[in-house]
Amino acid sequence: MILGGKAVSPVLTYKLADQASEFEAIHRLNYRTFVEEIPQHPANSARRLVDRFHDENTYSICLDGDNLVGMIAGRSQRPFSLDQKLPDLDAYLPAHRKVVEIRLLAVEVSYRKQAVFTRLTGLLARHFRAQGCDLAIISGTVRELRLYAHLGFSPFGPRVGSGDAIYQPMVLTLDAFKRRAGTLLSQGGGRAMSFLPGPVELRPSVSRAAADATHRILYHRGPDVAAMLMRVKSKLTGLAGAKHVEIMAGSGTMANDAVAAQLSCLPGPGLVLANGEFGARLVDHARRWGLEFRAVSIPWGEAFVSERIEIEVASLSPRWVWATACETSTGVAMPVPALSDICRSHGIDLCLDVVSALGLRAIDLASVRLASASSGKALGALSGLAMVFHDGRLASPGTVPRSLDLAAYRDAGGIPYTLPGHLLAALDAALADINWPERYQAIAEASDSLRQALIRLGCSMVAESADAMPGILTVAMPPDVPAARIAALMQRQGYLLACQSHYLAERNWLQICLMGSWLDDVLQLLPVQLGKLLPSRDNPHAFQC
Repeated sequence: MILGGKAVSPVLTYKLADQASEFEAIHRLNYRTFVEEIPQHPANSARRLVDRFHDENTYSICLDGDNLVGMIAGRSQRPFSLDQKLPDLDAYLPAHRKVVEIRLLAVEVSYRKQAVFTRLTGLLARHFRAQGCDLAIISGTVRELRLYAHLGFSPFGPRVGSGDAIYQPMVLTLDAFKRRAGTLLSQGGGRAMSFLPGPVELRPSVSRAAADATHRILYHRGPDVAAMLMRVKSKLTGLAGAKHVEIMAGSGTMANDAVAAQLSCLPGPGLVLANGEFGARLVDHARRWGLEFRAVSIPWGEAFVSERIEIEVASLSPRWVWATACETSTGVAMPVPALSDICRSHGIDLCLDVVSALGLRAIDLASVRLASASSGKALGALSGLAMVFHDGRLASPGTVPRSLDLAAYRDAGGIPYTLPGHLLAALDAALADINWPERYQAIAEASDSLRQALIRLGCSMVAESADAMPGILTVAMPPDVPAARIAALMQRQGYLLACQSHYLAERNWLQICLMGSWLDDVLQLLPVQLGKLLPSRDNPHAFQC
């Protein structure tokens, strides 16, 4: 097993090998490492080494693009290779249910870094924990004993091997590795991981797609972009249950201006609901566009109930209602199904800001006239694309400003003006091969677990559990505990948390969002690391460390 120390490309993919091309690359990396670098096996003209246990091995691999740059194998079928090197192996092992032997760790020289080893081993450990294994054994090269000890492995028995290939048998429980790996990845895995509401943590495939599109210079008038746009629009409308969507270069704020532009063409008064920063911004959009409307504002952190909405609708008889499906500032969710029913029963057009909601949990826009969204939130892509879902009823082309004219986008096949190809490619990759029900469940479960852990730490949550949108946790910090200081200390531990937006800073709020991807082990360590910084009876000045 070999590891060393140069910088790692930030766009790496970790997976279990399952392709013929991957297995062939494994045999060649195996040769370069255990024949040419460590003289453990004789050379051959094919420069290819197939492990004797290959058919029984499970390989965790690291890819940079299509290139294999790291691997590690695991196998739980006896006899192990250590059984043959160390008689009476079980006599050295602690009590256990089932053992996995980890072997063949090989990382290309320019990618040798602790984070690569940890992620390779962590992926393999998760796989074998699911197979009932609770103990791992390795033959660690004596060149890297300090590294293995740092990761939690303990030596046992005499060293094995000969010549330049000397190994130390070592052992580690998989549960202990899980805890240790989370700490190592959060503290020493490179840059901090984003738990911001944006920019979000990207999956490697999304980063690669954006980089590849930038390198190729995708022309927005070309057939590749047209086909990609059609594919993306189909995925988006399928995800949201909407009839149509237009995509523009811009932010969620621009998408809301496009909605306001459409509302400016409708007769009659409107109703805007606000219970936080982004509801207040809808009120401001409506005011700037000179719309006829009434704003109904309730305190931040409170949720609208259907009875209140019914009263306001009956009082005003509005032509349209505009609201945020998720108030990002507080994490409070709008009761969208109830709001949709009310609007439908009164013949009112419903418009929604789903910028943060889309991708966090299932949402149905089938009965919504207009809905704004953005690429850089829970869809897991790069920021920079504004989207407006609609039911087909759009103001005539030329009646609103050019950049906001949704009918012009529709009539031009979706690309009347420049559309950044790399942003579209990133969104295309983010929407590919996603099992949305599984993602929603994972977000909900992780969010609930994190909420309970924060409450146990004594944190005050802004949104009540029953009203909260999964994936957005806003914490009201005590006046004597600066949220900005906690966020800065957490960044040193590998966590990017939100507190800088003026609406958070003014209230001393700290925010943790699960809009992008995350590593389970790192997320589970988040409240542990946060707990070390929060004042307690035993450590009243923790955050000052």
